[in-house]
Amino acid sequence: MKLIRLNGEVGAFVEDHFAFVTDDAPLPEHPVPGGIMVSLTRFQKDRAALLARNTPIGVKLLAHENPELLGDDVSRLALIALDFPKFRDGRAFSWARLLRTRLGFRGEIRAVGDFLYDQINYQKRVGFDAWEVPAHFTIEQFNRALTEMTNVYQPSTDGRKTIRELRAER
Repeated sequence: MKLIRLNGEVGAFVEDHFAFVTDDAPLPEHPVPGGIMVSLTRFQKDRAALLARNTPIGVKLLAHENPELLGDDVSRLALIALDFPKFRDGRAFSWARLLRTRLGFRGEIRAVGDFLYDQINYQKRVGFDAWEVPAHFTIEQFNRALTEMTNVYQPSTDGRKTIRELRAER
């Protein structure tokens, strides 16, 4: 998988500096450049050891795992990856918006899993700022996906005026 991260209003391919540590693997003895990412289960089990490392930490949440389970630790994380198990499962949209609005998360929110080109613009609107994409996906496709919708119906975290608000200004 390749990683795209927003750089202003456009995306760019970047190197993923986070190493994913599975639940059954030992934590690396030495700090990993960039940090480590773990599952929610692993984070809850090894919370103290992970936070004591004083290096960036990421948590990957499955679609059924509410970010509120992270509690006050959400502010101590550098990355939260939200999984799309199937493109038609939209829970990660709600989790991203909750992270940005109610929980005040300012770190990276990464989309992983099975999402569609048509969903990228919506993902950005609710707070995603990084995407794991398949090898064949181009940066041109990604940036085009960000600009295909010029007007929006739903309010979101991006502050764009909705069609209703634009009509009311006339």
